[in-house]
Amino acid sequence: MWAVVALGGILFIITVRHASAELIDLRFLLLGVITLTVGSHVVVRIPRVKGQISVSDTFILLTMLLLDGEAAVLLAAADAFCTSLRITKSKLTILFNTAVYICATFLTAWSLRLLFGSIVGLSQHNFTSIYFEAICVMALVQYVVNSSLVATGVALKAGKPVFQMWRQSFLWSSITYFAGASAAGLVAKLISVFGFYAFLATGPIIAVVYFTYCTYLKNIEVSTSQAELATQHAKQAQRHVAALRESEERFRSAFDYAAIGMAMVSLEGNWIQVNTSLCDIVGYTEQELLAGRFQDITNPDDLIAFNISFMQLIGGELASYETEQRYVHKRGREVWVNLSTSLVRDSHGEPLHLIFQIQDVTDRKLAQEQLLHDAFHDALTGLPNRALFFDHAKMAIQRSKRDETRLFAALFLDFDRFKVINDSLGHMIGDMLLIAIARRLETCLRPGDTVARLGGDEFTILLEDLTDTGDAIEVAQRIQEEISRPFNLSGHDVFTTVSIGIAPSCTGYERADELLRDADTAMYRAKSLGRQRHEVFDKSMHDTAMKLLQLETDLRRAIERNEFVLHYQPIVSLKEGRISGFEALIRWQHPERGFVSPIEFIPLAEETGLIIPIGQWVLAEACRQMNKWQKLVPQDVPLSLSVNLSGKQFMQPDLAEQISRILAETGFDPKYLKLEITESMVMENIDSAIKLLNRIRALGVELSIDDFGTGYSSLSYLHRFPINTLKIDRSFVSQMMDGDENAEIVRTIVTLARSLQMDVVAEGVETMPQLQRLTSLHCDYVQGYLFSEPVSIMAAFDMLSTDGGVFMLAASSAEAACPSRVMAA
Repeated sequence: MWAVVALGGILFIITVRHASAELIDLRFLLLGVITLTVGSHVVVRIPRVKGQISVSDTFILLTMLLLDGEAAVLLAAADAFCTSLRITKSKLTILFNTAVYICATFLTAWSLRLLFGSIVGLSQHNFTSIYFEAICVMALVQYVVNSSLVATGVALKAGKPVFQMWRQSFLWSSITYFAGASAAGLVAKLISVFGFYAFLATGPIIAVVYFTYCTYLKNIEVSTSQAELATQHAKQAQRHVAALRESEERFRSAFDYAAIGMAMVSLEGNWIQVNTSLCDIVGYTEQELLAGRFQDITNPDDLIAFNISFMQLIGGELASYETEQRYVHKRGREVWVNLSTSLVRDSHGEPLHLIFQIQDVTDRKLAQEQLLHDAFHDALTGLPNRALFFDHAKMAIQRSKRDETRLFAALFLDFDRFKVINDSLGHMIGDMLLIAIARRLETCLRPGDTVARLGGDEFTILLEDLTDTGDAIEVAQRIQEEISRPFNLSGHDVFTTVSIGIAPSCTGYERADELLRDADTAMYRAKSLGRQRHEVFDKSMHDTAMKLLQLETDLRRAIERNEFVLHYQPIVSLKEGRISGFEALIRWQHPERGFVSPIEFIPLAEETGLIIPIGQWVLAEACRQMNKWQKLVPQDVPLSLSVNLSGKQFMQPDLAEQISRILAETGFDPKYLKLEITESMVMENIDSAIKLLNRIRALGVELSIDDFGTGYSSLSYLHRFPINTLKIDRSFVSQMMDGDENAEIVRTIVTLARSLQMDVVAEGVETMPQLQRLTSLHCDYVQGYLFSEPVSIMAAFDMLSTDGGVFMLAASSAEAACPSRVMAA
């Protein structure tokens, strides 16, 4: 439509430039007034035809014959514009209709000039073949151009084929154009003989004829309505039979060509009728299915439960039944389907047969299973993660309480010099080393033992059914021997050693975290004594406890002495290519020890409860800083602020009041604040978590699930949480390019968020291929080292001040894709 508007505008400009001032004479003005005031309002209907003759079309063609083509184009533009104003308020439709009339009239005028020379001179011919040919060409060109442009615009807007739309709605209108052109030709000859103003005297006569014709049409309608009513009853019976036949054909067509599997099944379970989609799902031909029963292709493990429901349907205990079950494909593989079953009864209410609707959901089930697997397994190594390890440890503790002879032990492993290897040889070699370590650890254990990766180079092992602590020591020695052998990674011989802490069950444990904590304590003891060794935890490890106590003391003083600072990592909108907000991350600048990693003091802060005042300080400080940036660097959409909530904070009953108070004190608009929580935080007590989240959302604050898919998760509860954003964990993003299956997981998370009307943020984006893949999946936002690591306040402000925080996301190659200012940040 915009293309037609543009073409019409160009042709209108050409017409104005070619038009001479002599065209605007009294005749043109008189024809214009008649066309706009009378012609566009008067139409002549044709009996038995859907069309009608517009008198304004006749006046426009008459203007072409009398005053030349340019005058006709100007009058057509004015008539179409004024007529469109009466029938629609859409600016695009008004411009489109006007442009169509300009194009049609312009092409008509130039067609007459190319074929017959002067247009005005045509009326000087008597009723010769040339004159009739000119009239036909004028009607034909006007009809073809007008109807084809309008039909194309309407068809594209309605999503229908162009020719079908033209044939159904515009084919019949050809008679109106030829009738109007003929009338214009007759009037032009009349004016050439008697003069232009003599034509005005025929006005009253034309009016009398017009109203007489309208009266005649009404009489025809009255006289024919009675005859039509007589035949209507006869046709009604025919239509009823045809409707039944058409309904049957529609059902058959819908059945045969349905996108999902459809089948009619007898009460004995035999296939009566199957469609092509069902045959494609299970791999059998129609003849092969019809020769057997549905039980033949149903997985035996699912057959018992379905047979019970099948009999309940036939017995009338169930109206319909829907379930997910497995079919056995002809090639032997397992096919997951969503099966909906309903019973069809005859006119007496007796069971007749059943209708099966079968949808292949294998891909979705595999993706869900993979997502569930990833929620409890480390994405890099495939080992159980912290959540699954804790679950196994809890069960071991419970079994030990029931039977004191069932001893177990936890081993905490930390690999020496791993950071040096990672920094010197790169993250890829570091990841390969972690995978190789995982495989070697598995060879050192029995089938019933559990090895898990907590993150980084920290691994834990749960040994069960031990005779005494010596068994755990033997395993630790075997692991140290195995790990000490060199790893050959991409041509590099890499050497590492492992420090192991052992926490035996004889110490006495109530919780899994206590077991892991003591194993961690023993591991730090081993590292402090020279590394590449193992230590068994006992309660006499006073030195280690004192160090932890000192760290706790320093941590308390850090709050009072304002030793904490915030760093900010930008979150980039893929749609706009600019910074949409920042995630605030805490850092500790110790006066003696220097920089203290959050990995070191955050767990201690969580354990001691100091995370609560620290978290309040982070939220207040970040809100104040972001408020300043929003004023200093205004944007169409103000910057958002993401702040992590810890588990301890989330357990505070007055958390919503704390947030409200901080927002009031800092003056920060709550709709730009995003609080990040983890899945495990909300899954520990779902009902209370939902209430608290709703109270926070009532403040206007948005909520995000951080590291989605890596903690305790339940998709069935996700829709109940008032969540705005899902943050895809960096482990998914880093593995996304390794295969289609990993990319499918990310796609599933994005699709899940879309279906729940949530935004998606991908964390840990470090390479251009990752960014390009996320862009193709229509991910909303990204953050990671590809754009910037967490930086200081000044560095973050420099990002915003430079080009308004815009990133060049498109580039010809991966090497040129990362802007230099981002690398500098």
